[in-house]
Amino acid sequence: KVLSRIDSILRSPRAPPLIFQPSKGPVQNHIKENGQGCGFEHLPLTIEMWADQLMALKDLHRSLRKLSLELLPWNTADPQDKRESIRVEDLQLIVDAVLEELENKEKNSQKLSLQTLSAIVSHFQKLFDVNSLSGVYPRMNEVYIKLGEMTNAMRNLHELLELDSSAPPTVVVNTVGKLCDIITKNVTEQVQQLLGTQDIHSIINKLEEHECFFPPFQALIKDLLCLLEIRNVDDILPAVQNLK
Repeated sequence: KVLSRIDSILRSPRAPPLIFQPSKGPVQNHIKENGQGCGFEHLPLTIEMWADQLMALKDLHRSLRKLSLELLPWNTADPQDKRESIRVEDLQLIVDAVLEELENKEKNSQKLSLQTLSAIVSHFQKLFDVNSLSGVYPRMNEVYIKLGEMTNAMRNLHELLELDSSAPPTVVVNTVGKLCDIITKNVTEQVQQLLGTQDIHSIINKLEEHECFFPPFQALIKDLLCLLEIRNVDDILPAVQNLK
């Protein structure tokens, strides 16, 4: 009877296939005739293995409890501690709680606190002289546009001055300053050649002479134009020759 009940239970669809291995050959028929075995000759070894697994399950539960106390120190309740047997469901509950806490920590680490966001906005307002929160976005857009213009200008200057793209702004400014000095020097030389002098004092004298001479000459020309009833300076000489 006992073997028949075991046979009916362990042959059910819910039973693991590991526990039933039918005997092969004439030994199977001999055992069935004597009412022993019924294909469960290996069952003691399986039961011993299960017993070892149950003991290992307790050790696993103990390790998971330690991990849970490290990650969830506030969760000290463990009703399974008083049980003699540990179920897989008990271990699954601990694992789920630990995983949920890890997921929450990861989400929270990716979110900035309200205090941090407020500090960032206040720092931006101080840096760019923004008096109200409503002015933060317009100033951000303005800064972005100015930054783009400056970046384009610096890139164009690097190309015009034949500088490496990694050259800092100080190098660009110094190069532009040198070019300005060269241009100023060339302009000074051209003025000196035009006025026929090589020193600044001679240039000053030339300008003073021009300032003394030009106003009376200009007044004379105006009087001649008015007297001769002409409009162009080029017509003065023909008009005087006709008076002869």
